[in-house]
Amino acid sequence: MAACAVTSRLFPALRGRLCRGAPCRARLAVCAFSRDAARTQLRRADGPAVLSGTVDRFGGVSVNLGDIGLPADISESSFGRLLQGSLLRWKAEGKVAVWLRVPITLSRCVAAAAAHGFAFHHAKDDHAVLALWLGDGESRLPGFATHQVGVAGSVVDEANGKVLVVQDRNKTKNAWKFPGGLSDPGENIGVTAVREVFEETGVRSEFRSLLSIRQQHKHPGAFGMSDMYIICRLSPLTYDINFCTQECLRCEWLDLAELAATSDTTPITSRVARLLLHGLERGFHTIDLAMEELPAVYSGMFYQLYHRQLPPTAAP
Repeated sequence: MAACAVTSRLFPALRGRLCRGAPCRARLAVCAFSRDAARTQLRRADGPAVLSGTVDRFGGVSVNLGDIGLPADISESSFGRLLQGSLLRWKAEGKVAVWLRVPITLSRCVAAAAAHGFAFHHAKDDHAVLALWLGDGESRLPGFATHQVGVAGSVVDEANGKVLVVQDRNKTKNAWKFPGGLSDPGENIGVTAVREVFEETGVRSEFRSLLSIRQQHKHPGAFGMSDMYIICRLSPLTYDINFCTQECLRCEWLDLAELAATSDTTPITSRVARLLLHGLERGFHTIDLAMEELPAVYSGMFYQLYHRQLPPTAAP
């Protein structure tokens, strides 16, 4: 009876014949056909015959498994068969690469993808991205981001030649340094410097320029990746210190000349202190890398360019 009910919904033209008392054999034959049709519908509802994705301008396919309607309980073997058919199609179409974004709730699909040659590219928060090169020769896929960006702010009081410094609580050596921390994704370095200075010291400031960039590879604090450490020059808007005791042991306004000469600091802090002294004596225009925001080639986007100021005669 259940199969006949399915038949009535799928094939309304047959409903009258069944209801008017068609012979039992005919009814059974139609019901058997309806069961096959129902099973076919269910197989199609399990997921698309080929994974759907978007094609990029380089000839690769990106597939987000969380957005294509896969059953929440799809098995590893079922996904493997689906992926195999998809790869055959993509190869036939001449696609050069496949990117799979796998939500953590579908992590069991990773093993099936690995069996077809996929490897981890990167992972973040609630998903991992796997990649497979289908083109000729060695893979030309770009690697994931390899750097973290740390930003510090040297807040200089030009009226008395003092600079704001802290001693970190989590360091093995209690050396004076400029307050700072890691830049958040999508955050400009000037914004990071101002934010970190306020969070660590309670002093409000404004961005003036970029002073230095340090690059270090195999950084222990960056999980063995590379680290960029940027120091910015800031001007104070407030002067009262209310430092974060969870991060800092001490926080003071220290004379720049003393910071440049003391052994209780780091080499980079000492070097930048000397640079700031030079700026105080001869003008900060001699040391500043000023920032200018310019339109990017991508429509509606902008970027920040840092460079020494051009003389007025060189301006366009």
